Amino acid sequence: MEIKTPDCKKFSGYKPCYPYKNCYEDGCADLSDENRIGKKILIISLDALGNVLDNTPILYSLKRKYPVSTIFWITMPRAKDILFNNHLIDKIYVWTDIDRMILRNIKFDLLLNADKSDYACAFANEISAERKLGFLLNQDGKIIPANESALYSYRLGLNDKLKFRENTKTGVEIIHEVFELEYKRDPYIFNFTNEEKYFIESYKAEINYNPDIIYVGINTGCSELFPNKKMTIEQHIELIKLLLQKEKYIILLLGGKEDTERNDIIYNAFNDYEKKRIINTPTNLGIRKGACFMDISDIVISGDSFGMHLAIALRKYVIAWFGLSCWAEVELYDNGVKIIPEGLDCAPCWKRECPYNLECVKMINLNEIVKYVFAFKKQIASRS
Repeated sequence: MEIKTPDCKKFSGYKPCYPYKNCYEDGCADLSDENRIGKKILIISLDALGNVLDNTPILYSLKRKYPVSTIFWITMPRAKDILFNNHLIDKIYVWTDIDRMILRNIKFDLLLNADKSDYACAFANEISAERKLGFLLNQDGKIIPANESALYSYRLGLNDKLKFRENTKTGVEIIHEVFELEYKRDPYIFNFTNEEKYFIESYKAEINYNPDIIYVGINTGCSELFPNKKMTIEQHIELIKLLLQKEKYIILLLGGKEDTERNDIIYNAFNDYEKKRIINTPTNLGIRKGACFMDISDIVISGDSFGMHLAIALRKYVIAWFGLSCWAEVELYDNGVKIIPEGLDCAPCWKRECPYNLECVKMINLNEIVKYVFAFKKQIASRS
């Protein structure tokens, strides 16, 4: 027996979309273009929190190209909070046996795999889709580009000279190219809920927030996968001392649960008088609460980490310093500066262990960071 279900996002086949409305027999109650299924698109973007956030601008391009569409996104459980409350994603799935089973049973019009990992590519092979873009796995178990437009990104991962010395494209631009989408420098998407907005205002009241003072957020840590993408504790202490000497800034210590001890050490390096101008924000409340604390900042200082990408998504002035990672691939949207290790032949390198005693971290010019903070302060004042 063949059952034809309505072309409607709200119809589940389990219960009525609206109380006492039988959409299956009587027709849909609200079949606008916004609610029509249209093109079914699955995005695979699993790994690295920063990469997941860095991929959200493609949603604008997808909706321009396929205005009547349903967008599914599968990611790792730890990254689900990044995509939560995203107005352009219809359904978020996580990397579990149950969710992968469900997706294998849906026929998609378009599959977009952003990840060059064997498991993401193997899963992309299993999905039924009319067209697949991005990356797949061949019969030898090797990662391959699924389409010609993905070839540049593929080569970038295999050619150090291209990646470290020649490439000038940002990651956002490259992923648009991979998926054959028009690149218009659309921003990252990270949307607060009303409850989170209330939490932010409540926390501001708790810390006696003063809108006439510049709040400088310092994201002190990074993923444990690449531990050398952060300054030393001593550098952070010295940076804060320089900032407190120059202007009446309020410093916010930001980070994730792996940075709790680190931030405590930094905070406790100051006397009681200095601590009045330093706020050691909680680091163990999850990504979304961390974003709430960061949102209080006017300016965010960070290494190339998820915290940097989050600051970009929140439209903060960003001072990003780089060492082992590729600064050309980061898009700051004309709202920040990159501090890079000039004249250092070994950077970028993407090595987890440094054979040169972390020269790229040691050479960070803290006075240059302070100078940029002051420059952004003037910009903020001119906009007020």
